[in-house]
Amino acid sequence: MSTESFADLGVSRTVISSLSQAGIDRPFAIQRAVIGDAIAGRDVIAKSPTGSGKTLAFGIPLVERIRAEDPRPAALVVAPTRELALQIVDEIRSIAHARALRVSAVYGGAGLVKQAKDAANSHVLVATPGRLEDLLARGAFRLDRIRMLVLDEADRMLDMGFRPAIDRIVAGCPTTRQTLFFSATLDGEAGRLASRYARDPVTHQHGPTARRANPEIEHRFVPVAHEHRVQALVRELGRDRDRTLVFVRTKHGADRLVKRLASHGVKAVAMHGNKSQGQRERALSRFESGDIDTMVATDVAARGIDVQGVTHVINFDPPADTETYVHRIGRTGRAGSKGTGITLLTPDQHRDVAQLAEALGLDHGLHRTRPRALKAEPQAGHRSRRPPRRRHRRRRVAA
Repeated sequence: MSTESFADLGVSRTVISSLSQAGIDRPFAIQRAVIGDAIAGRDVIAKSPTGSGKTLAFGIPLVERIRAEDPRPAALVVAPTRELALQIVDEIRSIAHARALRVSAVYGGAGLVKQAKDAANSHVLVATPGRLEDLLARGAFRLDRIRMLVLDEADRMLDMGFRPAIDRIVAGCPTTRQTLFFSATLDGEAGRLASRYARDPVTHQHGPTARRANPEIEHRFVPVAHEHRVQALVRELGRDRDRTLVFVRTKHGADRLVKRLASHGVKAVAMHGNKSQGQRERALSRFESGDIDTMVATDVAARGIDVQGVTHVINFDPPADTETYVHRIGRTGRAGSKGTGITLLTPDQHRDVAQLAEALGLDHGLHRTRPRALKAEPQAGHRSRRPPRRRHRRRRVAA
């Protein structure tokens, strides 16, 4: 374990004191890799998954390099979702205030007027691409004095079709800016984009690759009949656990599962793209506070959710690929903590899930599962029917 401290990385006493008050005394690996170079003014390209501590890896250099007297906004963080934007603000607000800096978020689904006013008065602006362009088009503020630009979860922004918007936003920033580029992968378009936006960058890679799962997480694969999936989920939720994220494939499936869990006495909230901003914030608040310890989410809604104390992730609907599996299960076992990932699979999903687990190098044990273990158990009060006995006719032999 590294003994390198925040002070060793060039972090000021003011910020170290603020971090200490929040219970943060030692930097994580990605922070040790990035902070020193970023504080020194270098452009940085970092391959790092969510949950690795990357927010402070760019947040600390932002508040160290931006001055209270700088024109506003002086720093811009672009993130793919409103949930992630809000969490970034929550995480860096205290260290920003310690340096007399104002920080705010702009995102869709909230009032334009207040956001425009807050953004124009903030030193550090955290924004989703669509809402940022809306405010720029209205002349709420300009980007021509941005000193530091952070692109967070760049790969997800590309997946969501934000490439044209990102190009326009970056073009609006000064060419003399410092750029910090964070992505879970640097393959393909993400890597090309990083090289295009950064000048003479230093590159850091941290965390599991897309094809390797976090070793701090226990992975379990549970065969179950399709009609017994809810009962199996209720059993898992009845075990010793803290907060649990349950992943489903569709928005309607999330709402439907919350209702079915309620009928079994399990309180849960749903998080998906059809929810309004207010609904999503209330659901996330209840989940973070522990008022509700189960959240049912789709993949799009869960991107950017970084909630402490998630001990279990359950795939009610198995993911389509290894990338999605790593992202989902990565919501637990974060920043060195232990976690448990559970995948429920029906007989028709058996082969695909086994192949996915093998691609990730996981000991799944599915090949050792007998076919009869996958059969549905008879429901209570239901008599199993024997197959009809076959009658064998005697063949008559002609005399």
